[in-house]
Amino acid sequence: MSVIQEGIILNDDKTLSFGNYEAIEKIKVTDFNVDENIYKIRTHNEVTRLSKNGNLVLETVPGATIHNLSINEKEATFSAEGLGDTLITLELEPNTNYSLFINDVNIDKIKTNLSGKINFSTTLSKEMQQIKVEKHN
Repeated sequence: MSVIQEGIILNDDKTLSFGNYEAIEKIKVTDFNVDENIYKIRTHNEVTRLSKNGNLVLETVPGATIHNLSINEKEATFSAEGLGDTLITLELEPNTNYSLFINDVNIDKIKTNLSGKINFSTTLSKEMQQIKVEKHN
């Protein structure tokens, strides 16, 4: 795939794609409206950060490109590309157990903290990685 030059786009399937890990200068979009939710994106080669209605959704350090982000009450799914070791932070349901899958391999069980955040690291490249974080029943 490729970086998102506009910073953020809404795909035909209603998922979001965002981020440009190649950008030296910061790209900011502050009022991207989807179904009465306001998204804000800040992205460049050092960080990519997506917020929804003022709350963190996803952040990568260094910057990355996220394709087809979908989050519902049971799971978060997206594809990621970037350059090298990347820390990914997701905000989900607080104090909840999840399983992390990368390219359909169950990597780990993780629990969100009291604010609902989880952190994990992966090595990104221009080859897409499929990431899924699935809630335990």
